[in-house]
Amino acid sequence: MQKVKKIVLAYSGGLDTSVILRWLIETYRAEVIAFCADLGQGEELEPVREKALKTGASKVYIKDLREEFVRDFVFPCLQANAVYEGRYLLGTSMARPLIAKHQMAVARKEGADAVAHGATGKGNDQVRFELAYYAIDPRIRVIAPWREWDLGSRSDLIAYARRHDIPVPTTKARPYSTDRNLFHISFEGGILEDPWQEPPDEMFVLSVSPEQAPDRAAYVEVEFQDGRPVALDGKRLSPAKLLQRVNKIGGEHGIGRVDIVENRYVGMKSRGVYETPGGTILQAAHRAVESLTMDREVMHLRDSLIPRFSELVYYGYWFSPEMEMLMRTIEASQEGVTGTARVKLYKGNCEVVGRKSSVSLYDPAFATFEADQVYRQADAEGFIRLNALRLRIRALRTQHKVRGAKFEVRNPPTPKNPLSPPFTKGGLGGFDARSAKRKRSER
Repeated sequence: MQKVKKIVLAYSGGLDTSVILRWLIETYRAEVIAFCADLGQGEELEPVREKALKTGASKVYIKDLREEFVRDFVFPCLQANAVYEGRYLLGTSMARPLIAKHQMAVARKEGADAVAHGATGKGNDQVRFELAYYAIDPRIRVIAPWREWDLGSRSDLIAYARRHDIPVPTTKARPYSTDRNLFHISFEGGILEDPWQEPPDEMFVLSVSPEQAPDRAAYVEVEFQDGRPVALDGKRLSPAKLLQRVNKIGGEHGIGRVDIVENRYVGMKSRGVYETPGGTILQAAHRAVESLTMDREVMHLRDSLIPRFSELVYYGYWFSPEMEMLMRTIEASQEGVTGTARVKLYKGNCEVVGRKSSVSLYDPAFATFEADQVYRQADAEGFIRLNALRLRIRALRTQHKVRGAKFEVRNPPTPKNPLSPPFTKGGLGGFDARSAKRKRSER
């Protein structure tokens, strides 16, 4: 095996990567550079730099990726209405390829011959990171300590950290593994591994419980342009600032808590608890604007792609040819998805109560139940009969099998048409083909 001289580690300063940094130095006798992506973790990252250097890193890169994260990863997923298994809005999944992209840029700059990550050998993140690494550089050496070392549990990691004087935020009393960015925060581990146990309320960070939310509803208006949020309550904001603001509003009203058992890509089920207040509001608002502005068949086609798109994000295929194709399709579907949705927030509930658009396809003149001059209701009869034809034929066949009746398909009469064929008994009523043939022969 070729000796590794320089490693770039995706570093967060949490329990896993803090231990990994030191373990890499001791195991590989290599220089380790820490790369930390600022995705809106909600903490000051300068202490992370100090901690990495104190633990043994030769250099530390901290890069502010908040705007890029929301603009190029969160918003495309929002345009696709991406949701995995009906509940998970993919907050962690969409962040990993961005981290890997910039981690690989540091590796190129530093001439590193390997990259490393802190994902376990049981989870999805190992796949997400490594698929991105190989898509960017197929020759890169990847080190995954969780698949190599003999530290079998997070309790072992805590003990290792204490032996090496590495401060970590996790304790045996609160062994939660968390991942936070500007879009969401996730929780795993501890009592959460028992799917019957309710998550303790003190665990949550971004939101109050619905019971503790205000007794008065709040309203928020989200403006979209071509499927992307551009303004909140009439004020235009950058992608990151808009998401940050709507997160705060949603959290104050208990919006966006999700507790699910999901199917990991590696084959097992796992329990995850998520807080996604802003994402929950934005997706509801986006759907509302689409309802006004999106062609029916385009919407249904796009909706048929949501499960596949969401799987690609969840599984880690962000930098794949199939994702490139889907991205172009989704982006095309969002042309003209422009307008504003008004959302009501109340004790954990997020309800759309208004929507408007200058390019709306909704026309009261067509939709009204009152008298109108633009839609002839009588036209619906032929439309319905044409669409019912196969159903009528099927029903006749069934009746023929059950009753032994003659299997005759007769066209319906058109009373207002003087050339309408005569009624005959039996079948569905209408034109009797055999009778007509007999009459023609008689003539």
